[in-house]
Amino acid sequence: MPRLAIGPEFPRELSALAQPVRRDVVVALRRFLLNAAGAPHPERVRGSRDARVATLRLAQGFRGVVVRQRDVYWLLTVLPAPEAWSHAQRHRYGVNPVIGVVEEWDAQALERVEPALRRSAGETRLFDPICDGDMLALGIDVRALPLVRLITTEADVEALEPLLPPSQHVPLAALARGGSLSEAWRELDGCRASDEDTGPIDPADFHAALRRSPDRAVFAADKVELDRVLGSPDWCTFLRPPQHRLARAARYDHPVLVIGGAGTGKTIIALHRAAHLARHGRGPVLLVTFSQGLAEDLSSRLDLLLPDEAARKRVEVDNAERLAMRIVGEAEGRRPTLVGPGARTLAELTDEALRLLSRATGDLLDDVDPDHKPYRHIVVDEAQDISPSQWRLLRAAVPRAHDDLFIVGDPHQRVTDTRVTLGAVGIPADQHSLRISYRLSQEVLSFGVRLRGGGPTDGLVKGVSGLYGFRATRNGERPVVLAYDSQEAELAGLAGLVSSWLESGVPKEEIAVGARTAPLVRAAKRALGELDMRVSTFANLKGLEFDRVVLVGVAEGVVPEPPPDDPGARARALQRERSMLFVACTRARSMLYISHSGRGSPFLEL
Repeated sequence: MPRLAIGPEFPRELSALAQPVRRDVVVALRRFLLNAAGAPHPERVRGSRDARVATLRLAQGFRGVVVRQRDVYWLLTVLPAPEAWSHAQRHRYGVNPVIGVVEEWDAQALERVEPALRRSAGETRLFDPICDGDMLALGIDVRALPLVRLITTEADVEALEPLLPPSQHVPLAALARGGSLSEAWRELDGCRASDEDTGPIDPADFHAALRRSPDRAVFAADKVELDRVLGSPDWCTFLRPPQHRLARAARYDHPVLVIGGAGTGKTIIALHRAAHLARHGRGPVLLVTFSQGLAEDLSSRLDLLLPDEAARKRVEVDNAERLAMRIVGEAEGRRPTLVGPGARTLAELTDEALRLLSRATGDLLDDVDPDHKPYRHIVVDEAQDISPSQWRLLRAAVPRAHDDLFIVGDPHQRVTDTRVTLGAVGIPADQHSLRISYRLSQEVLSFGVRLRGGGPTDGLVKGVSGLYGFRATRNGERPVVLAYDSQEAELAGLAGLVSSWLESGVPKEEIAVGARTAPLVRAAKRALGELDMRVSTFANLKGLEFDRVVLVGVAEGVVPEPPPDDPGARARALQRERSMLFVACTRARSMLYISHSGRGSPFLEL
């Protein structure tokens, strides 16, 4: 029976096909898995650069491209037949000899680039000081070494990035910017999906290489797994190596803190860690986030990620405020009141919940009876906006044992005035950093960083965190800032822009409109009329993402709101306002439009 691995491009290409073609492709793949009569069979490609590449006829006029080694098939894409043959001829595939992941090379493009590199190469070349042995020790492909030796500038390395596998490009990029061999090795090691997988590498074992490459291949052994892979969103199925390594680690002996900028996949990591603990942990799991709206979003995403009902029931999703209310309510036999006579503030309820937990459980260490603590594992998203008293409550709600607290956050996206280091609240965490944004284009990221101010900020860790080294993996359209003479004209422009996107086929779920204040949100909703769009305050866009985002009313006196007079409070308020706008801007995967009437926000004077 064939062993079929699905590549990440295949489900995306499949979803773009007409429904009858999509149906025929799925039926053909089911037959292929069963080795049934009438199943598609691999056909060799004349002129291919890799003898293992073949095509499968999956529907009338459409073919899948596969890399085959014995009974293992890596299904890369589905395209109209001429495009499939061209794709199959253009690429070659291999296994990184050092870390054992699969690699895809745009061999045709590299062949065309080589003469240009040769013509431009000077007498001194970028990698002359590094011997071939050191290059090979970094996993540089022996067939690519002559091309690498022609590189003269760091710009050459950047230009080659789209043509090289990441495991080839990242060590070269580290060396090109003046890094040491050990720094280049650390960059290469970041392409490894598991810290446990450090054994000998057999470059001829393609099956093992695919297993080591969860961002590039997921195996489907039967119809159920095939349908799950083809029907699930990317984030459910294909994790980047740093995300996979953090989310699927077998065990953490201490609390873990993952710091990462916008689009680095922090929430995805939190979701997958919660799902992993639900399947393999030792008790109930709590997934905590900033607000009830975000909790509802995470809960629905967990439903997709954990189709097993028993595992899904092991995970509760909530925010820290509701957790405190629930603990107090269960102890007192009724829901606490927040308004009217006898009402308590949320801060008072949090303190009371902490007192109740401390009295009931004491200070238990190591593995404990689950009855003594409400949860065995806690995963925290949007950690930068959790208050000190809420941290103490979370610490008390889980035993001090392995895999107790897994925390993700970004101090640069803080929208509250909370500033706390985890060590100060009894959570000395092992820190991991994410520096690559997979959601944002470089243009949106650079705009957002300039708007936010790239300087360091405090919170979560001792000292400060900076945005140095934060980068995207792709380029896109530059953000657009539109100025109008009046608010009426601005809102009419908003309606026209959104209508044009909808008419061009952009799904309404992929568009968001944001404004700083509730009155502006209501005005935008009125302008959009019957268009059923998501229109939210900046704060309520937190944690979400869309293909296209429009931010309206980014004007002087609105963004930022007039700050207090006290110098310290003023500085904090302005930074909080910058962070809030930064958060709203970085929800956009593809297009970002910002508009204002009258004078624009001073934050836009980049």
